[in-house]
Amino acid sequence: MAKQNLDTIDTDKYPHINKGLEGIVAFSTTKSAIDGQKGELIYAGYNIDTLAENATFEEVCFLLWNDRLPNQKELDNLKKQLVGERSLPEPVLNYIKSTNKKAEPMSVLRTAVSMLADFQDADSDNTDDAIAMTAQMPTIIAAFARARDGKEIIAPLKDGSTAFNFLYMLNGEKPGKEAEKTMDLCLILHAEHGMNASTFTGRAICSTQSDMFSAVSGAIGALKGPLHGGANTAVMNMLLELDEDPDTADPVEFTKKKLANKEKIMGFGHRVYKTFDPRARLLRGMSKSLSEETGHTTLYEWSEAILKTMKDEKDIDPNVDFFSATVYYSLGIKPDLFTCIFAMSRISGWTAHYIEQHDNNRLVRPRALYIGEKNLEWTPVEER
Repeated sequence: MAKQNLDTIDTDKYPHINKGLEGIVAFSTTKSAIDGQKGELIYAGYNIDTLAENATFEEVCFLLWNDRLPNQKELDNLKKQLVGERSLPEPVLNYIKSTNKKAEPMSVLRTAVSMLADFQDADSDNTDDAIAMTAQMPTIIAAFARARDGKEIIAPLKDGSTAFNFLYMLNGEKPGKEAEKTMDLCLILHAEHGMNASTFTGRAICSTQSDMFSAVSGAIGALKGPLHGGANTAVMNMLLELDEDPDTADPVEFTKKKLANKEKIMGFGHRVYKTFDPRARLLRGMSKSLSEETGHTTLYEWSEAILKTMKDEKDIDPNVDFFSATVYYSLGIKPDLFTCIFAMSRISGWTAHYIEQHDNNRLVRPRALYIGEKNLEWTPVEER
C-alpha cells in the first residue's frame, strides 16, 4: 500500500493546508516584530539597531518581560536578582559533573533546566522563574564545558553582567571590556525573534497550563534541531574544514563545489527575511573587529569570500548564524556550544512569550488532515 504525503495532496481540494504552518497566524504578541522585506527587527517597540547601540542584555530581558524599559532602580534590582540566582542546586551540579562527558551540550542543558523545576519555590511567580532560569543557564553551560574537559568548575561571581560572568566561568579568567561588550551584544541579538519553532513549542506547552520549566525544556529541544538552532555550529565546522589546509584553501571554489554537489551552505537564507538579516549585519562588524583582535582574520576573510560567492551564485544573503559562528569562536567558545549560547540568550524571549501566553491563554489545538486509508478489512495474523 503506497504511502501518501502532503506533497501529493490536491491543493485545489484542500487549499487550507499550509505545510510547516507557513503563513498561519497562531498568536498575537507584543514581544517582537519582523519585517522580512525591509530587514527590520523590533523588540517590544524598539528597533534592534537602537538596542544594539544602547542597551544591555539585562535591560532587554526587562523590556521583553514587561513591554517597557526599566528605570535605574528597577534595573539595579533586576541585576541583583539575577546575581542572586546564579548558583546551581547541588543535585544539578552533581548531574553536570557525573554525566557522560561526550554528551551533546544541548542535551545536558535540556536535562539540567528540567531539573531546576524541582528546586524552585512553590510560591514563585512567572517572573521569578524567568529570572532564575536566565541566571542559571549560563552557569549550567560553563560548568559542563569545563567538567567535560576535566577542568575545575568555576563558581559564578557575586557581581558583574551576565556576559562578563559567563565568560569568566567558561574561560577561567575575567574578560576584557571588548569581550564583555561583544558577548553582551550577542545575547541581545539572539534574545527574541518572532514565532519561530522553539517559541511556538514553548507557547504550546504553556497553553496546556504546564509550568515554565517544562515549556523552556521543550523549547530547548526544538532549538537543538539543526534546522533551527544548530546552523552556526555547522558554519564554524565548514570554516574549520577549510582551515585544515589554510595554505591551499580557496573559499570561493570550496563554496562553488558544494553548490555544484547540491550541498547546503549553512548560514544563508531565512524563512522570513528576504534581504540581509539585520542581526547578521551587526554581527558582521563584530566579527571583523574581534577576528583582528584575536588573530582569526583568516576565518573572517573566508567568511566574506563565501558571502560574496553565495550572493553572486545564488543571490542569497546570510542570516544571524553565519557571522555569529566566528564571533563565538573568537571569544573562545567551542563550536558544539554555540547552540547553547543561543539558548542562553533566547531564554529571555521564551519566558516573555510564556508570560504573555499565560496571561491570555487558549489551548493550542490545531487540526490535522488525515490522508490514510479508511475502513480496511481485517486480516488474521496468520494470513498477513
